[in-house]
Amino acid sequence: MSNLHGRALEDEYLGIMRDLGGDAEGREIAASYLASAHPVANREGMPTWSVTPKILCSAELGILRDAAETMGRILERVTARFLSDKNFRARFCLPGEVEALSLVPTGYERLIPFARIDVLFDEETGDFTVVGAATDSSLGMTASVEVTRAAQLTETYRRFAELHPEVETFDVTGGVIDALRETYVSWANADTGTRHPERPAVGIVDYPESASASEFSDIIERLADEGVFARFVDIRDLRIEEAGGHRRLVDSQGPIGCVYRRVLLSEMLEKPCDGADALVEAARRGLACVIGGFRTWPVSTNALLAVLSSDAVEDVLDHEELAFVRAHVPRTYLLTRESDLTPYLAEPGRWLARPMGAYRANEAVAGDSYADRDDWWRVLLACAEEGGAIQERPSAYRSPAVLGAPAVGEDESRAGETVEVENILGLHLFCGRFGGVYARGGYEGSHGPWSNRTIMGCLVVRD
Repeated sequence: MSNLHGRALEDEYLGIMRDLGGDAEGREIAASYLASAHPVANREGMPTWSVTPKILCSAELGILRDAAETMGRILERVTARFLSDKNFRARFCLPGEVEALSLVPTGYERLIPFARIDVLFDEETGDFTVVGAATDSSLGMTASVEVTRAAQLTETYRRFAELHPEVETFDVTGGVIDALRETYVSWANADTGTRHPERPAVGIVDYPESASASEFSDIIERLADEGVFARFVDIRDLRIEEAGGHRRLVDSQGPIGCVYRRVLLSEMLEKPCDGADALVEAARRGLACVIGGFRTWPVSTNALLAVLSSDAVEDVLDHEELAFVRAHVPRTYLLTRESDLTPYLAEPGRWLARPMGAYRANEAVAGDSYADRDDWWRVLLACAEEGGAIQERPSAYRSPAVLGAPAVGEDESRAGETVEVENILGLHLFCGRFGGVYARGGYEGSHGPWSNRTIMGCLVVRD
């Protein structure tokens, strides 16, 4: 498509950096900023970051916005049918306890307040493939903002912005806060009892060992600027108490009117505790507004794309949504002990295996990453045993990126090195509205093309 200029803009950016001899001073300034900012981290630890951002033009942004919001509507429709149709629910193969929690009412209409839709996007053709949805605890909001800010401190960025003064960035954390507020004020019990109808005490709930502390502190600071008291809450500290004739959800610091649930439902069941029970009770009884409730879980699992690949959605989605699924969702199948695995063994390069449970981009196992077919066979057997998914492997768009820091354990001299990355873009949705991009990529290491991962900032150049 002739109106897609993102790759040309990225090449221009790289050219400016080359003219500056790699802009070592800019990389150092960016690294110093990140060292003092909210840490760029994820559940797996500290990934590398790229000093060169992903750059989108207006046409590309329009494609991605439409893709994200269409997929958001699909998630809402699928979740609504999950809630109303037990035969449709069975397609997700959820354990009984998980399914029961997924049916707990929330007290507000929006089914999926937060989502991140991961896509493989070809910057030259505009084609894209949806590879998963993170709705139960989507990551990447603060990391993408901070890496973008770091890139903007470099001389390379300054010169690029002189040529393109219309450059823009995303306020992803602002989108989170707007969605929290919008969801809370729509909650049926927002103005009952002692709750403040607009500024409740907010608890961001997770297990400390799994918490994305940098994102939490960023959100807490921004809420404080708006006069809302928020805090991180260890789920193990939650309990229900009665005061003044009202039962309420509390922790050691006091009552909580609004819960931003970042703890995964699966982890709650893996690590049972009194606090998890209290959170479930609060959701069931309407004692606190639990943002997302537990309804977000089904469409955040690897079963989602298998359900979308089946004929079960033909009377769930409208004509345009079905066309979207057929064009942009890779064929995916849930495996069982009775599944015939020989087609996937015969052509390993065509397939990715994913474990059961929550979608995570980095947990896919590519068949051609195993030189020994027996090893791939064992992966398939394990996937079938636990009820995982097998997915057609879409091709990822590759582009150059300059490392601002090497991966953990790598030679520090790799900072400033240009690597070719396979791109994946996370499209943030806040109450169904597109709110930003979490750009990252995988590059070659000792164990294949995604041995190392890097986070990239994101710029939009309007034209």
